[in-house]
Formats: sequence, structure tokens, C-alpha cells
Amino acid sequence: MPDMQLSRIDLNLFVVFDAIYSEGSITAAARQLNLTQPAVSHALGRMRLLFDDPLFERRGQGMAPTPLARSLATEVRTALQSFARTLQDTPHFDPAATVRRFTIGMRDALESTLLPPLMARVTAMAPQVEIAAIRFDRREMESELLAGTLDAAIDILLPVSPAIHHTPFMADPMVVLARRDHPLMKKELTLERYLAAEHVHVSSRRRGAGLEDQALHRMGLTRRVRLRCQHYAAACRVVSCTDLLATLPLRYARIANEPYANRLLSLPFKVPTLELHLYWHAGGENDGANRWLREQLLAVINALGGGVGEVAQD
Repeated sequence: MPDMQLSRIDLNLFVVFDAIYSEGSITAAARQLNLTQPAVSHALGRMRLLFDDPLFERRGQGMAPTPLARSLATEVRTALQSFARTLQDTPHFDPAATVRRFTIGMRDALESTLLPPLMARVTAMAPQVEIAAIRFDRREMESELLAGTLDAAIDILLPVSPAIHHTPFMADPMVVLARRDHPLMKKELTLERYLAAEHVHVSSRRRGAGLEDQALHRMGLTRRVRLRCQHYAAACRVVSCTDLLATLPLRYARIANEPYANRLLSLPFKVPTLELHLYWHAGGENDGANRWLREQLLAVINALGGGVGEVAQD
């Protein structure tokens, strides 16, 4: 028998093989499969080339299997029945009864915003479902979604192949945090006052400009970043005890700032809204479990105010 690569074989040929074997006739097999007799004959011809064997030989009004065909018949029938059971027995995802662990890739800054309401929903609806929120490398996101090591991921808009689906997930304007008795903030925050202050820049990268820096550069301006740190909560605490300002996405700022009561002020120049997308493997589009997970994530962000929020005026 010639060496074969499964990816190059039309598996429908084995359905035809099984029908001819069970019916003992090309005509009867065509009737069973709802195909034309020439179509079944053509499929048999392809299988003869594939196995380098006649497989079935005409005897009287019927077709008799060759020794090779008889040796294949049981395995082919078992495989086809297994495929049929897989299709029939694939369970509908029942969150109330399913034991499952979902892995979601997200930046740690998003955890405090998303995980509390998400877990409130999950624990109420799916008592045996676990959630793992993990950090991931953007360069590996697509391969991890394809491999199934991530069920979903949340990140900025990234170039991905058609094998990865995505949808807008969250949009936030940038706002400025300042301590309540900041000497520069006694009046409206202007661009001049913003540039006169020193700043905290939050980023997980070792270097590189933020959205606000890029916008300033386009105007031929720069600000002085006195501190670069990795977490919004740390930035809020620094702001609360210094004269440094922090420019953060609104939704993150509101949560990270809760213990400190810093002022949230409108940014005095235009910066593109920070937009995050929800990503998943195209193969999970109609998968009940993956669809349920996406529905919960989108429901949570909608409940939090999926659109752009307003800065509180004080």
C-alpha cells in the first residue's frame, strides 16, 4: 500500500467505500448515498488508485470485495461510526453543570475592572467554571488562540489573520489625575498647566511613548515624565502624595483611584480614545462554551458602560 498523508485524502471516499461494501452494488450504494451512479464509480476509481487495489470486483449483478477491502471494512466502519457519535454526542454547553477552566489573556491593569463583575456572573451561573486571567505576549497571541492555550484575549487592535476573529470590546477616553490640593489645579487644567507639571507614565514596556506623548509630539510639544511605573494603582498612590500628574484611561482611573480620591480632570488636548478588542479563534465561533464566555465578557463590559464615560466635574 502506498504511503498516505491524511491531509491529502478525501475522507468522503471512505463513506462511499462503506456503502459499496454494505450494499454489494454500485447502484445500491448510489441510492443509499443519494448520489449518481457515475459519481460513485468515480469515487471507487479514486480509491483504487489510492490503495493500488481493485477493492471490489464484479460478480454477477454485484460487487465482491477483494481481500484488502475485507481487511479494511471493519476499521472503516468503526471510524465512520466514531465520527458519527462525535457529531451526535457533542454536548450543548450547560454552564450550570459544566466543569471547565477558561483562560483569558489580558493586561493586569484590566483585571481590577473586569474580574470582579465577571466572577460575580460566573459564580452565579456556572458554579464549576474556573477563570484564569493571564498575561501574554502580543507576538504569541494568535498562536496561543489557535493552540487553545488561550480561550480569548483582550488587547488593543492588532493585525491578525482571518483565523482570528475579534470585536471592539471597550473604549475609554484619557483623563488626568491630580491630588485635590495640587497647586496647579486651582483653576481649569489647561495645556500650559499640564506641560508645566511633572508626570507619571504607566506602561509595562521598558521604554516608549504613550498615546498622550504621541499627541503632544504631533504638536511639537513634550512633557516631563518624572516616574515610569507598571501599575495604575501605584500611579494613583504616587499622585495622591506628590505634585505629579497621571494620564490614564477613564475606566481604569476610576477603579484604581477609589482609595485615594484624586481629582479626575479632562485632558486639555485631543488624544485618540483607547480601544480594546476581544479576540478568539475562528474555530470557536460556534462553539457553545467559547460563545458563552464571550457573551459573559461582553455583558460585563456593557454593564460597566461599554461606551465612553464622562469625567466627573468637581
